[in-house]
Amino acid sequence: MTETTRSRRERPAKPALSREWIISQTIEIVRTEGLEKATMRRVAQALDTGPASLYVYVANTAELRAAVLDELLGSLLADADGPWMTRLQTVLHDYGEVLLAYPGLARSALTLRPTGPNTIALFDRVLGLLLEGGIPADRASWGADILIQHITASAAEHGMPSPGDVDSPVDREAEFGALAHAVRSADPDATPHVAAHADAILGGTPGARQAWAVSALVAGIAATPIPPAAD
Repeated sequence: MTETTRSRRERPAKPALSREWIISQTIEIVRTEGLEKATMRRVAQALDTGPASLYVYVANTAELRAAVLDELLGSLLADADGPWMTRLQTVLHDYGEVLLAYPGLARSALTLRPTGPNTIALFDRVLGLLLEGGIPADRASWGADILIQHITASAAEHGMPSPGDVDSPVDREAEFGALAHAVRSADPDATPHVAAHADAILGGTPGARQAWAVSALVAGIAATPIPPAAD
């Protein structure tokens, strides 16, 4: 027996491949390299296996990424005490923080439309809080979808670039500075309303603006009847 043969036989056995292990490794890749790197080939490489082995557990890259998002949403299932509006703002804020923590995930969530158990549980939590606030079931059902979409889109807009995105890195502070300059230097003749209300346009912390947006959306959801079904 050669030394090479002996060393291979004595090598510790790899853990059995599983859907949970695949998702866990994919989450690590998304965290460190960005969502666009989380391909079937890259995940298989990290697991020291071939891409074909992964297809036993996930159908394609889209399903894998949706499973990653659903797994991360498991941290949002714990409820808290307090008024229903405060709890609603908290769970939506926490959902946004999950998306912001993993580069590219928010943008992908806009099109993935995941349907895993934790995703459904998040929708159920938002729906339940709207119902607790006295909003009719039909408006609350549509409203929960609007609220989650709003947070997803906001996170996609404000999320940090992926670690591998070196060609066009985004400096958020500089980006906001450019926006503030554009607003404050607006021509009062061409854009009189912007020029007159620059402070209001730029005012408020991100947290305060998000809380207000949720409250404003909820007020509209509560006040707007669902249109009758078409004949």
